[in-house]
Amino acid sequence: MSHRIEHRSAQPRSTRGLTRHHRRLLAQHNKRNVKRATFRDCGRRCVYCGTGLGLDIATLDHVYPLSRGGTHDPGNLVAACQRCNQLKGSMLPGEFFARHPWAGSNFMRFARAVHRTLKRGARRAVSLAFAQAA
Repeated sequence: MSHRIEHRSAQPRSTRGLTRHHRRLLAQHNKRNVKRATFRDCGRRCVYCGTGLGLDIATLDHVYPLSRGGTHDPGNLVAACQRCNQLKGSMLPGEFFARHPWAGSNFMRFARAVHRTLKRGARRAVSLAFAQAA
C-alpha cells in the first residue's frame, strides 16, 4: 500500500458571514419594518381599546403569546398601547376577550391582518361574554 503525501497550501479564509454588529443592525431594521407594517395594518390604532397611536408609543403585541407557543408571524402581531398590552399579558385571546368583551369587539374592527382563526375565536369569546352578561 502506497502512502501518498498531501501538501496543503495556506489559502485565505472565506468570510463567515455577517459580523455580530451587522446582524444586530439587520435585526433592528427588520423589527422596525415589521412594526411599521403592523402599525399600518391596524389603522394606527390600538386594536384592543381603539385609541389612536403614534409609532413611538405603539407596542407590538403577540395575539397568541410567545410563552404559550405563538410565533413572530405577521398574522400574530398587532399594534397595542402599553396599557392594553400589559393588561393582556400572556393570556390567550379567548381568555382575554372573555374577561374584556370591549377589547374583543374593537379587535374584530381594527385587526385587519390577523389570522382568520384568531378573529373567529375573538368573535366567539365576545358573543359568549355578552350572552352571559345578559
